[in-house]
Amino acid sequence: MNLKNLLLNFKHGKLSLKNALSNLKDLPYEDLGYAKLDHHRALRRGFPEVIFCQGKTIEQVKNITAKLFEKNKLVLATRATPEMYYALKDDAQAGYKNIFYDKNARIIVVGKYKKQNNTTTIKKSGKSILVMCAGTADLPVAEEAALTAEVLGNHVERLYDVGVAGIHRLLANKNKIEKANIIIVVAGMEGALASVVSGLASKPIIAVPTSVGYGSSFKGIAPLLTMLNSCSPGVLVVNIDNGFGAGYAASMINKINSKPN
Repeated sequence: MNLKNLLLNFKHGKLSLKNALSNLKDLPYEDLGYAKLDHHRALRRGFPEVIFCQGKTIEQVKNITAKLFEKNKLVLATRATPEMYYALKDDAQAGYKNIFYDKNARIIVVGKYKKQNNTTTIKKSGKSILVMCAGTADLPVAEEAALTAEVLGNHVERLYDVGVAGIHRLLANKNKIEKANIIIVVAGMEGALASVVSGLASKPIIAVPTSVGYGSSFKGIAPLLTMLNSCSPGVLVVNIDNGFGAGYAASMINKINSKPN
């Protein structure tokens, strides 16, 4: 059923509102040849399709961004390079009035967005998401998670460089841990921080193993296995270096389980 017939059937009472919405969730997508853009992702998931820039050319990123921005007020692009950002910023034909790049998170945001300073231009979901990382080397992945969650409309707190090698740094922030609605824990090396935090907190933990570490960390395999084998219940694990996946999942959980204060 195409969109025109669907709307006509609804107009003439041949299709219920419930069935019309169900059909709309599967329509439409735009075929660019090298990409099929899912323009109804926001209807199904609550946020438009996100661009994963790694492996794409600058021209592909420009075209995909332009097409998505035609139908959405906000576009998020992850694993983006500075060159991609400048190409979008200087794209006179697109003429983006609001475009932001975070070099640490490697994220481009096109649309009305200001980096959060306890407030954000996007409606907050209620309670906060706390993003923690073990060491400074984990910051790029932690910032990818934090910025993703912010752009998706959450209030995000940050607590960095609190790894288990100096456990007192973590324990000094127990109040911040307790206030959070959900916690993202980012760690490389042996990845023990997620288990420790889970043992302290009564909140769901999303653990993100990073590829930070010496040879025997096997580019993130060691912390991944540690997190998967955590003896503390309530630890969910995403893929190595997948800060975006953690931020997205945390946002979904936060919006389900929280009410505005």
